Amino acid sequence: MYSNLQLFIDGQWLNGDGRAGEDVINPATEKPLAHLPHASIADLDHALEAAKKGFAAWRTTSAYDRAKIMRKAADLMRERYDAISKILTLEEGKAYPEARAEVMTSADIIEWYAEEGRRAYGRVVPGRGKVRQIVVQEPVGIVAAFTPWNFPALTPARKIGGALAAGCSLILKASEETPGACVEMVRCFADAGLPAGVLNLVFGVPATISEHLIAKDDVRKISFTGSIPVGKHLATLAAKTMKRATMELGGHSPVVVFADADPEKSADTIAAFKYRNSGQVCISPTRFYVQEAVYDRFLARFTEYAKALKVGDGLEKGVAMGPLASARRIDVMESFVQDAKSRGGKVVAGGQRRGNQGFFYDPTVITEVPDDCKVMTQEPFGPLAPVVTFKTMDEVVERANSLPYGLAAYAFTGSARTANMIGEALQSGMVGVNSINVSTPETPFGGVKESGYGSEGGLEGLQAYLNTKFISQA
Repeated sequence: MYSNLQLFIDGQWLNGDGRAGEDVINPATEKPLAHLPHASIADLDHALEAAKKGFAAWRTTSAYDRAKIMRKAADLMRERYDAISKILTLEEGKAYPEARAEVMTSADIIEWYAEEGRRAYGRVVPGRGKVRQIVVQEPVGIVAAFTPWNFPALTPARKIGGALAAGCSLILKASEETPGACVEMVRCFADAGLPAGVLNLVFGVPATISEHLIAKDDVRKISFTGSIPVGKHLATLAAKTMKRATMELGGHSPVVVFADADPEKSADTIAAFKYRNSGQVCISPTRFYVQEAVYDRFLARFTEYAKALKVGDGLEKGVAMGPLASARRIDVMESFVQDAKSRGGKVVAGGQRRGNQGFFYDPTVITEVPDDCKVMTQEPFGPLAPVVTFKTMDEVVERANSLPYGLAAYAFTGSARTANMIGEALQSGMVGVNSINVSTPETPFGGVKESGYGSEGGLEGLQAYLNTKFISQA
């Protein structure tokens, strides 16, 4: 059922012959799924040469023909969705319905970029005198992309889609913890007829790969999704050779529930989103501020939802929340909960590991925590939900904006005036007001402050892989 793990370089699948590697672990059972080969330095140099050749061919392929291949890859992903989804669940742990939705959304992303690449228009600017002035869009060049473990298909799809639609070639280093879904997605592109060298997939020691590729002059852009400390390090490396970069880093998303909102409806909406993928989502709601008048009702409904969630192996029918991705995530959850308790916090749901096999942790709700405790100041990246009260708009805006993060934020209100005010006041790259839909193929996805810069998705996601050239011709 699981994938045959290989590297993909210059249109060829490469096994682990003579290569170092590591086991991929099923987080629900703690048992190995397969052995993953690591790319050597020679492999990375091979991928770079392949990408140079692939770029030369792909940039001169018409946008119309590029779109045909990309649409075919998206169609293959949809045809193979069940197998890819099961692989994703096995390696990452999320419930099968979530994995299926991720795979299908990834296909939508590829298809959307295929069509948008045909609309990478330039323009003619009226000249002064007998001068012809043209603005054109050109692919930036070879891209090095780095993706995390929590969305093994969707995050690579964003980077592959944007780069290929723009006419770039790509060396993708996907997560070593969750490689299978990405391997199968790349296989769809290979089977769709993508020319050799346009898309290359490698795995290995992250620091070794990133430092080797980013130092190369032929790599002209990097795209990274992951933690803030690693993002800062890669941005520093990229700056040494003035490479363009897109950085989608961590967040700590505030949720503001006003007294004029329906507290039960708000709780149902945001709780389902909170525990998606066991809370291991960069835009997961992670700090809950509820106005005093509706606090008790919101908390009761939210806590009821958390306690009723079925936790288990993601391939089991009816399971709503799978395990955390690794043992280290359990340790992090325990440290957050212990810190909250030591600061006067009360655990009203969950708060502990579930069972002794697999990396399962209970959906957790914590109340009465101060704003300066760990769970309110650091991204938990897990199924922890601290819920506290607030009094006024000015107060909650100050508290919500107090951290150096700004990826996503959410608010619930029954007032159009309040909706307008809070949407403008929250310092975040994406804001959902009475909505959790802040991530679609056609809209920009990205943060502000230490949550990064640049966007994936939407027109902005395509522009990130294009250079603007001005031609003045007398």
